[in-house]
Amino acid sequence: MNDRKKALLVFEDGVIHEGVAFGAEGEAYGEVVFNTAMGGYQEILTDPSYRGQMVLMTYPLIGNYGVNDEDVESRSVHTQGFIVREVSRIASSHRSNATLGEYLREHDVVGIEGVDTRDIVLHVRARGAMRAVISSTDLDPESLLRKVRKSPSLDGRDCVREVTRWSVEEWTEGFPKSFVPTFDTPSPRLKVVAYDFGIKNNILRGLVSSGFDVTVVPGHSKADEVLALNPDGIFLSNGPGDPEPVAYAVETIKAFLDQRIPTFGICLGHQLTALALGAKTYKMKFGHHGANQPVIDLTTGKTEITSQNHSFAVDPDSIDESKARISHKNLNDDTVEGLELIESPCFTVQYHPEAAPGPHDALYLFARFRKLIEDSKIGAHA
Repeated sequence: MNDRKKALLVFEDGVIHEGVAFGAEGEAYGEVVFNTAMGGYQEILTDPSYRGQMVLMTYPLIGNYGVNDEDVESRSVHTQGFIVREVSRIASSHRSNATLGEYLREHDVVGIEGVDTRDIVLHVRARGAMRAVISSTDLDPESLLRKVRKSPSLDGRDCVREVTRWSVEEWTEGFPKSFVPTFDTPSPRLKVVAYDFGIKNNILRGLVSSGFDVTVVPGHSKADEVLALNPDGIFLSNGPGDPEPVAYAVETIKAFLDQRIPTFGICLGHQLTALALGAKTYKMKFGHHGANQPVIDLTTGKTEITSQNHSFAVDPDSIDESKARISHKNLNDDTVEGLELIESPCFTVQYHPEAAPGPHDALYLFARFRKLIEDSKIGAHA
């Protein structure tokens, strides 16, 4: 440790961890969350849902397969800072073109290693998600504590406007065969408009491979603008932060539900749909961030192992049962993982069917969305 630059991790409650800097030099502020995936760190770093957060990886060695040009989930890195027990300085993969440290420096992301990540996870689990600062420049704990307590909170902050596209885009890339060799693309192709609240690239690939022609629109797009595109269905994406400040999207979703447009929402899209139904959301103590969350489908009784990344959830007691039923629950903590609407062709899930990283258990949800649209078309002509 002596031959490398010292760094400090200081939490807003005054807890301090000393480690070694890697990645970019400087300071980073954000809410600390821990991710339990063993790999997929490049997908995690580029997931827009991590806007405003610093990610701690619970697996002790990170970076051993380096980074490449393919495993990115957006146009840039969104994670504010990166915390690991040990970073590998050897990138052992034929796909790699840089080390993790080089990648963080390129994207100006401050990292810290050499800290007791197990102790930090226990601290976050006990006290809940907190703001913190990583610094390799200011090493005065009292100075850093003052700074972190003045840093912005995620609560009440509209992070969608910080990550969304600002123009309409046609997306045509599907899953590579190496990702899902047996994934067959159905026909005919259907037209879907995907709202970008912080959408991941692999979601868009999943839609294309499921037989959809995909138009991606900014998260603030109005309902009449989207309906003018004459879509067969609407997709509501994942995204960062607190859903309540994203009131403009809630009003738009209400319009789609009123007009019975087939709609599929995931993660933030799930929470926004719940708000559109008059339900409430709340901030979880430390959220779900990882690739091993067990979810039960209450209709079939089947359990899926799912990839998740969210710090807010839908309050089950606030759901009007005349408008929606809970379709999925988390087996660890009984939180709401899915909704099925009663009077509108719409369903939502809290987890990520596209994986990246994570298991493929939930890929069937793309086909379910297609069937929802096809059944709505049949019903309209009956």
